[in-house]
Amino acid sequence: MKLFKWVALTFITLALTSPTFAQSRIKDIVTLQNARDNQLIGYGLVVGLPGTGDSLRNAPFTETSMRSMLDSLGIATESGRARLNNVAAVIVTANFPAFVRHGSRIDVDVSSLGDATSLEGGQLVMTPLRGGDGEIYAVAQGPVSTSGFFARGQAESVSQGTPTSGRIVNGAIVEKEVQANGQEVHEITMQLRNPDYSTAVAITDAINQFSRNTYGRATAREIDARTVVVTKPKNITSARFVASIESLPIETDSPARVVLDSSTGTVVIGQDVRVTPVAVSHGALTVRVSETPTISQPNPFSLGETAVEPLTNIEVTQEGTGLGVVNGASLNSLVEGLNQLGVGPRETIAILQTIKNAGALQADLVVQ
Repeated sequence: MKLFKWVALTFITLALTSPTFAQSRIKDIVTLQNARDNQLIGYGLVVGLPGTGDSLRNAPFTETSMRSMLDSLGIATESGRARLNNVAAVIVTANFPAFVRHGSRIDVDVSSLGDATSLEGGQLVMTPLRGGDGEIYAVAQGPVSTSGFFARGQAESVSQGTPTSGRIVNGAIVEKEVQANGQEVHEITMQLRNPDYSTAVAITDAINQFSRNTYGRATAREIDARTVVVTKPKNITSARFVASIESLPIETDSPARVVLDSSTGTVVIGQDVRVTPVAVSHGALTVRVSETPTISQPNPFSLGETAVEPLTNIEVTQEGTGLGVVNGASLNSLVEGLNQLGVGPRETIAILQTIKNAGALQADLVVQ
């Protein structure tokens, strides 16, 4: 067990023993505010399911939608309740990228809205996708591809993955474009994916050094930890100007941070995390109480009575009670100190939380 714990913590060390400052391109660490994505949503029906659709008794909106679709196609339906199980009501969502033109195709995600057990083998019927303003920007249709399956018999059922949600690659056709500012924009706003003042200043300095050499003047200024504004020079399009600066190398920086995931036992420790010298004792106290009563039988033909004598056994075991010193001047020394205590990832979570409460962990502690 100790060998497994040592390997787990050593893996974290190998994964994060990199230089404090890492070089990245501007295009990899920022997004353009002038070219933002939009989200689309729609309601539709998936047909052709092999008996895994909505039960119309529990999902009456599926039947209503089905009758409305048939009426729009000029097919008259009876007023009685239908008994179909090959139709499912779904919510269709999509991410609408910037600069997508009329007639382009985008991917869509399909998720069951009723009590359908699987969307495998289904076909999404033409579904309009609307934006936040209520306008229709795309129309989706096509076969649904799921990553799981569902099988059911009379006495048992088996499912794997999530068969009630799927994806249609290039399943939506763009019908309306989102007008985005291109060449007419005078200022380009860059937003950092991971806000940091040092990184924002580094981006500003790199762009200004490039623009002074190329255009004879500085063009960038930092606004805050997330935002850098760049003024586009004259006689050049926004596309060409962004292309000229997006590959500039930047030394990125990030705050000291420890991320703990208690559900999976995952511990991620940043390179800049520091721990002031602290003594840690971590152990488990186990108390086991067992009752083994003895029965006393009287001699034959005697007037005695059967008696039960209680007998209680109490065992106390305590493991891992050693007192260790953790001095995290660097990430290596921090992990080595935890390894000396013989703890695993889940125990490390408890130890780091306690060290943070003691004021010895000089980092931002994020618990998921």
